[in-house]
Amino acid sequence: MDDKSFKAVILVDQSPAEAFKTILNFRGWWSEEIEGNTDKLNEEFFYHYKELHLCKLRLIELVPNKKIVYLVIENEFDFVEDKSEWINTSLIFEITEEAGKTKVTFTHKGLVPEYECYKVCNDAWSGYIKNSLYKLITTGKGEPNPKDKDGFNAELAEKWNLL
Repeated sequence: MDDKSFKAVILVDQSPAEAFKTILNFRGWWSEEIEGNTDKLNEEFFYHYKELHLCKLRLIELVPNKKIVYLVIENEFDFVEDKSEWINTSLIFEITEEAGKTKVTFTHKGLVPEYECYKVCNDAWSGYIKNSLYKLITTGKGEPNPKDKDGFNAELAEKWNLL
């Protein structure tokens, strides 16, 4: 059976160690509205965007400069009927070297096209990984959702008529 989970890949000139360290900084590329540690094994953190998306994740695997895995332990979207979407899915970052570059493969394992949120989540993850995380790794400045302001999520919510 094919794995239909969401995937995004970026290639950067920075070292695997630099990419690894940067990925762990969720506030630098996903959102400044995060409470808790994003870089400590078995610790949990909470992400939210208004009342549209609330999510609690736990860092469950950490292989220095190679792999990072987060488990979604709680999640709620206010725009889908099935409130269990994302729960027990995993955010997986695999870091490898390819042709003199560092390759970061992001997989949201369990985020599949059958989910009601898939199209919105596909757009969101594409933007966060291919734009914000890429920029944070390559320039030192990502484009996370700013604290107490509208940002990428607001644009996405407007696009999908979620607010």
